[in-house]
Amino acid sequence: MINEDDKFLITIIGTDKIGIVAKITAVLAECKVNIEDIKQSVMQDFFVMFMLAEKSNSPLSFKEIKDALTKTGQEMSMEIWVQKKQIFDKMHTI
Repeated sequence: MINEDDKFLITIIGTDKIGIVAKITAVLAECKVNIEDIKQSVMQDFFVMFMLAEKSNSPLSFKEIKDALTKTGQEMSMEIWVQKKQIFDKMHTI
């Protein structure tokens, strides 16, 4: 059974270019992170992608995964935010 604490959200924003999805998903695969849902959109030349992922099979900590994604974002000149789903849910509960 998947622990809700293992779920997190990833937001990627930046100028559209070839290989964004491939690079991000490769990092997640290397970290043994499962993608549960993915949405992306390109408006004019602006790329936006949201992912729901879970790390129950990963030997890495949330921070290690977040750091790997952040580094990849910097290398691609993209903004990447990684947030635990539980925190996101609490922030958006009225």
